[in-house]
Amino acid sequence: QVQLVESGGGLVQPGGSLRLSCAASGSIFSINALGWYRQAPGNKRELVASITTSGGTNYADSVMGRFTISKDNAKNTVYLQMNSLKFEDTAVYYCNARITTLAFKYLEVWGQGTLVTVSS
Repeated sequence: QVQLVESGGGLVQPGGSLRLSCAASGSIFSINALGWYRQAPGNKRELVASITTSGGTNYADSVMGRFTISKDNAKNTVYLQMNSLKFEDTAVYYCNARITTLAFKYLEVWGQGTLVTVSS
């Protein structure tokens, strides 16, 4: 069993900042990739940012230069620093992890989601 627990969402004004965290726990042998996705009402879930085991990052064009993904391997935690937030960043943000378990099974796991609302 592997779980992802997210935190850090909330209400913020345009131009403000938030930091999301996602901690993985359970029968983890290795974490192969981590990412943040978001889904706004009426929209499909989309990739926001991802980070590989070696630290390589990838960002959606819409967040490039404003959001930063990082990870703490010792804590099995991934972060999303969101700056210069815009109305259109309002969405439920989901953490995603691709994990090899202690039983050497490959799993893709999702967090429960955390709501980010950008509003004045």
